[in-house]
This record gives sequence, structure tokens and C-alpha cells, in this order.
Amino acid sequence: MIVRRLTPDILGTEREVEAENGNWVSRRLVLADDGVGFSFHDTIIRAGTETYIHYANHIEGVYCVSGNGEIHDIANDTTHKISDGMMYLLNNHDRHYLRGGTEDMRLICVFNPPLTGKEVHDENGHYPLLLPGID
Repeated sequence: MIVRRLTPDILGTEREVEAENGNWVSRRLVLADDGVGFSFHDTIIRAGTETYIHYANHIEGVYCVSGNGEIHDIANDTTHKISDGMMYLLNNHDRHYLRGGTEDMRLICVFNPPLTGKEVHDENGHYPLLLPGID
């Protein structure tokens, strides 16, 4: 059994990763080296920000537990409001903009394949596919 808490296990450690531009912070609770086939993240999207994302190598499921914002699906030119209780699944490696609203948004995210914890978005909005111990 794995048991972790934001404090003291995640916050202020290498498992708390902040975007270089300050748009978001990801607290990575479960990672690839935990060996369970997915990773699990508690992510804060800062109010008033916009991030282009295209997970070409991962599927991501997202559930909003607080705050507000929106996701813009580029291929379909549609925008969906995000608020507490809303879920979205990027099952087609969807290119999108994630926008923070009037307050910070707290999202619970699952990635498959799992992240190692060292990923950062590249210039194309991708996370590279890293393998545990080979990065």
C-alpha cells in the first residue's frame, strides 16, 4: 500500500513541479516508478493563464475539484467551461488550450502511460515519453 499526503510528502519536494512560466504547479502523488501503470496528480492552474497542450504520448483524464476555467479543443473549435464536478478526457491526444478563469483551478489528473515526474512541456505542448530509470 502506498500512502502519501501533500504535506509533508509532496509539497517542497521534487514531486512538486512548477511550470517555467508560472501557469501551473503539479503535485505528483503517483509516478511511473510506483509501478501501478498510471500517474496521479493534484494540479493547480493559475487564474488568468493560458497553456497550449498536446499530449501526443499520453492519455490524460482530468477532474476539477475547485475553481474555474475552460478548455478549448482546437480541432473542433469548441470551448468547454470547467468548474467543480466537471471531468474531461483527452482520449484522442487532443490539441487544446487550458485557460485559468477568475480563480485558481484545482484539477485531479491521471496519465497513461505514467509520468516519471521529470517531464516538462516542450515547445509543441508535449510531454516526452520517458521511461523510469532511462531518462
